[in-house]
Amino acid sequence: MIHRVLVIRALHQSPELADALRKAGLAPVIVPVLEIAPPESFAGLDDAIARLSTFDWLLFTSANAVEVFRQRLHGDLPEGLRLAVIGSITARAAQKVGFAVTLRPEKATGEGLAEALMPHAPGARMLLVRAAVARDVLPARLEDAGAAVEIAQAYRTVIPAAAPGLLQEIFAGPAQPAAIAFTSSSSVHHLLQVLEAGGLRLPESTILATIGPITSATLRDAGYQPTVEAKEANVISLAKAIASALEQPA
Repeated sequence: MIHRVLVIRALHQSPELADALRKAGLAPVIVPVLEIAPPESFAGLDDAIARLSTFDWLLFTSANAVEVFRQRLHGDLPEGLRLAVIGSITARAAQKVGFAVTLRPEKATGEGLAEALMPHAPGARMLLVRAAVARDVLPARLEDAGAAVEIAQAYRTVIPAAAPGLLQEIFAGPAQPAAIAFTSSSSVHHLLQVLEAGGLRLPESTILATIGPITSATLRDAGYQPTVEAKEANVISLAKAIASALEQPA
């Protein structure tokens, strides 16, 4: 029997994870619980871009932030501006749009990026491009270390209109998914919000797989224990972790 795995990433990001799951012998079921929407205003981001040459570092914590920033940027990055990203997925997104990555931490978390930037923080001006709602650990630690950090909102995440009905059908029916792949804290929040609105909970028998420690912590904070966590913060590692948990050859 081929196990079904619920993929809840934004639709434009789901194919990569779905392909990794298929290669691991699993059947992805794609039901996005979040989609990328513009922030309430681009004024802050556009203003920061207009002053880009005044910054020493440009920081990205997601591929979505990279993509939106590139769309708003008319021209090239100023010479001498250094770029730091939070992990391999964000690094690939940056390289895809022609940005050279200066720094990427071994630990793909805000804490890991903050630690890697500590030697560069004193007196540095840093622009952090991120979602409208995000953890503040990165800017807080950098400011404590002497950096001046400006935050620019590039996007926000919203629940797609079709998600509640599709998830109600999946979780209220007899054929529950064998596993759910969580790739961000937002995916945790949005899925649980939809399920709770429909009077549903995550099935106890379903494997809850996360892409990294921050997503795992978010799941625990919501009252659920992650079954398995990817060894590396990428979709291939996540798919292998799910396959292993389901005792499928990966």
